[in-house]
Amino acid sequence: MRFLYCIFLFFLLISAFRSSHGRIFSFKMHHRFSEQVKKWSGVSGKLSLPDSWPAKGSIEYYSQLALRDRYFRGRRLSEFDGPLAFSDGNSSFRISSLGFLHYTTVQLGTPGMKFMVALDTGSDLFWVPCDCSRCAPTEGSPYASDFELSIYSPKESSTSKTVPCNNSLCAQRDQCIKAFGNCPYIVSYVSAETSTSGILIEDVLHLKTEYKHSEPIQAYITFGCGQVQSGSFLDVAAPNGLFGLGMEQISVPSILSREGFMANSFSMCFSDDGVGRINFGDKGSSEQEETPFNLNQLHPTYNITVTHIQVGTSLIDVDIAALFDSGTSFTYFTDPIYSKLSESFHEQTRDERHPPNPRIPFEYCYYMSPDANASLMPNLSLTMKGGSSFPVFDPIIVISTQNELIYCLAVVKSAELNIIGQNFMTGYRIVFDREKLVLGWRKFDCYDIEEQNLFPTKPDVTTVPPAVAAGVDIQCSPFADPSGNDICDVFISWCYLKLIEPHFKLWIVQATLPEISIPNYVDFVD
Repeated sequence: MRFLYCIFLFFLLISAFRSSHGRIFSFKMHHRFSEQVKKWSGVSGKLSLPDSWPAKGSIEYYSQLALRDRYFRGRRLSEFDGPLAFSDGNSSFRISSLGFLHYTTVQLGTPGMKFMVALDTGSDLFWVPCDCSRCAPTEGSPYASDFELSIYSPKESSTSKTVPCNNSLCAQRDQCIKAFGNCPYIVSYVSAETSTSGILIEDVLHLKTEYKHSEPIQAYITFGCGQVQSGSFLDVAAPNGLFGLGMEQISVPSILSREGFMANSFSMCFSDDGVGRINFGDKGSSEQEETPFNLNQLHPTYNITVTHIQVGTSLIDVDIAALFDSGTSFTYFTDPIYSKLSESFHEQTRDERHPPNPRIPFEYCYYMSPDANASLMPNLSLTMKGGSSFPVFDPIIVISTQNELIYCLAVVKSAELNIIGQNFMTGYRIVFDREKLVLGWRKFDCYDIEEQNLFPTKPDVTTVPPAVAAGVDIQCSPFADPSGNDICDVFISWCYLKLIEPHFKLWIVQATLPEISIPNYVDFVD
């Protein structure tokens, strides 16, 4: 009977619409907890008793509304309660043999396939090798023996869909033959002749909530099916994909926040032992320092302003814009800032300067004396717009060969861009707050569980990523060959040098050949 009544009402509305001659109908909308609905409830007896309804403004009132929203909207509105992590966890690892970048494991598609991707705040697109015409080799290369690498194929995932040219995220629609054809993409990077191209795909990214009892989440995202790679992607870095974390609409943080999975912010933590963390939805804490982003509406990036650079006892007045880029191994400054910083460092350094070596990208290097002391090296600190200080904990890299031990100021002269690279971020939790449009930072131990909702457990080194670079966890000392191999081009590891200060932590490059060899340093800014 109720069904027939609904059918009758439906046809009555259609009949009224057809005879209305274009008139506009309006309907009164009543809130589910309004007084009018309470009256109807009491008369009909069909709804819950009015006396049991929560008082407006009470905790129960808003709790019921949120519960109702989650019922109708599914998971999307529930994830603001806390940060998200990848399905295998939020740990990241700096892998020295792959360009000093931080990597993590992500899972894509149905069934899920795992990829070890580099985390890059300097670019936007997330891409993985896919239906390859030219990709990094998955076997027969130096890194392939250390890592399990995957190749994505849309045909192998039941949840995969191609992105058509008329999609709003298709930036290369002028290359399309027809509106509903596959959307092509091509991204070129600052690194020499480094690029990726292919087509855009939509598929499931597997995530989980960062609670004591984590829950799995499947989020549809748009990413690049990277069919052709070039440059550094073929041998030095990101052989299994690059996870762009930029501010453009196509980046994964933009998609997740736009779809309601998380707050529009995320954080990255960089520990001095090479372990890190990434948390989607993390807006930082009240104790952190902050500086505003310099927002370019046409191409927004994590660009900030540096107003002063402190080198030891010298204060350099500057007014420069710089990009915070986790996809750049080291830090780059243009002249005249580079020269002022480097010369000030040189004037305050007591050790003998090492002759230039074309295979070392750093200009200011020194012989490390037997009585080397961290306190005798000039400290380095940046002052950001707004007045907040950003002390640099790791401005030095130490290079060890069979014959000598030298250290260098790990800053590179740049022709165009100022980039705060990963080495300057070490020791901090960096918050990329895209809602407030600020960069936040706080000195932080990535193993710290002080904020349990953000960092509930110590990273599980045994499970993420699928494999770890050979020798990463080996303790070493100067002039030792930590790999145990007779033939080794370069071995990079974190070590504790037994100097006057026994816990003086430095970046160590161990080379077992007489000639120093350093892998190409990598920068990914599209």
